Amino acid sequence: MAILKIARMGHPVLLRRADEVADVTAPEITSLIQDMMETLKDAGGVGLAAPQVHVSKRVFLYFVPESRSEGEEDPPCDVQVLINPVLEPVGEEQMPRLEGCLSIPGLRGEVPRYRRVRYAGYDQKGKPVEGVASGFRANVMQHEMDHLDGILYPMRMDDLGKLGFDAEVTRYGVRT
Repeated sequence: MAILKIARMGHPVLLRRADEVADVTAPEITSLIQDMMETLKDAGGVGLAAPQVHVSKRVFLYFVPESRSEGEEDPPCDVQVLINPVLEPVGEEQMPRLEGCLSIPGLRGEVPRYRRVRYAGYDQKGKPVEGVASGFRANVMQHEMDHLDGILYPMRMDDLGKLGFDAEVTRYGVRT
């Protein structure tokens, strides 16, 4: 396993739609996932998409720490992998979410996200997975899916006045 370099905002790999994974059980995909897990752990994030480590493939991983769980419909979970994911909103309800990104270090911004999403794809063993996610899990999945589509969270923001440096957002919150 290796800790991979994280692409930062401005790198072209973050601005293009990632390629489908032709063989979800290929050894290079298994190796990529292991390296991404190591990288995520080292970086201290809650999600990581393959384009963020300079690999334009439709793979992301995420987890829900106990401290971020939002109750029964959003339980904590260990690192999960989605290969060739498909996400769609369940209903129209959105909520503002304060997001950061390993590719945009030091900043946070308020992004409108769907409260619930339906997802499908393949896990790291190549088995089909599907379900409905809500709360923090749904938020992280939408954020990581955006990376696969060449979208960074500031592109989703409807008010750039709600973008700030971590320390200031933590101290003062975001403008309402």
